[in-house]
Amino acid sequence: MQTAKSKQVCLGIETTADDFGVGILDFEGNVLSNVSNAFIPDRGGIHPREAARHHAVVAGDVISLAIQKANIWTEDIAVVAFSQGPGLGPCLRTGATAARALAAYCEVPLVGVNHCIAHIEIGKLTTEAQDPVTLYVSGGNTMVSAFDAGRYRVFGETLDIAVGNCLDVFAREVGLRSDGVPLGAVVEQLSRRGKEFLDLPYSVKGMDLSFSGLLTAAISLYRKGTVDLENLCYSLQETVFSMLAEVTERALAHVEKREVLLTGGVAANKRLQEMLKAVADEHDSLFCGVPKEYALDNGAMIAWTGILKFKEGLTTPLAESFVRLKWRLDDEDARWAARNVG
Repeated sequence: MQTAKSKQVCLGIETTADDFGVGILDFEGNVLSNVSNAFIPDRGGIHPREAARHHAVVAGDVISLAIQKANIWTEDIAVVAFSQGPGLGPCLRTGATAARALAAYCEVPLVGVNHCIAHIEIGKLTTEAQDPVTLYVSGGNTMVSAFDAGRYRVFGETLDIAVGNCLDVFAREVGLRSDGVPLGAVVEQLSRRGKEFLDLPYSVKGMDLSFSGLLTAAISLYRKGTVDLENLCYSLQETVFSMLAEVTERALAHVEKREVLLTGGVAANKRLQEMLKAVADEHDSLFCGVPKEYALDNGAMIAWTGILKFKEGLTTPLAESFVRLKWRLDDEDARWAARNVG
């Protein structure tokens, strides 16, 4: 155990959806611990209130384990950060309550963090990207963004459901079982055995995307019983990822940056990585794939972004620590990111 006051660290709490995650980083960006406890529903998707109850039950143990693994004292904590939004209301409120209590106990500042920006910042830290175009794909978010004029700007996004949600709903509707593996990974495994490409709706609208019609068409084809499931998984995945690659390439051509960052839960998909790397190579840019541990929702990304904001004096007064369910990425002052631009 380190002696008290031997290091200054940030403890970050992530609770936007099914994970209660806690990460601890020092101010140089070294990850001291990154632990989580996930809510696993009996069936179907995430029920926000049930997930929030899970978070309330495990909060104390996860925080204690993170502190133990980081080999620090609570006196070493200089700032507490938490995911303030966007996300599921009950889950966000549970994490915010835990963060307020811990900050008050430690008598340190509180920093509310935009969950989407945190995915970008931990991606930049772990891949050493400086100023990338980012494709962020998860169960709740799908967007292409890049930093410009003091903020992260959204160049394209889903108009309906997120790509991760699309894959998960498809998997459940066709009866796929995960056995602890993410449903998207099951679709990926089956797609590798697909040989025939089936025609599915391709819906790119300018720089934005729509997945709901594609999802409905894929489920309808399956229910007709005339297509092979492996071919359907292959076709669905190829269509979805081609749409994502197209809008990412357009954004890259527009902003002329030299890095492409892929993050979020769907970023673990090998085929998507291949397609984004091809886009980057075509534009003489570097492809940066975030390691799975940090691409998924995690406390480390909240802690690191909390440090970046804290260093700029961007703390969150208690009266302003309410959760922001629809907090857009481009509504956040991200002045710290300007240091690596240009």
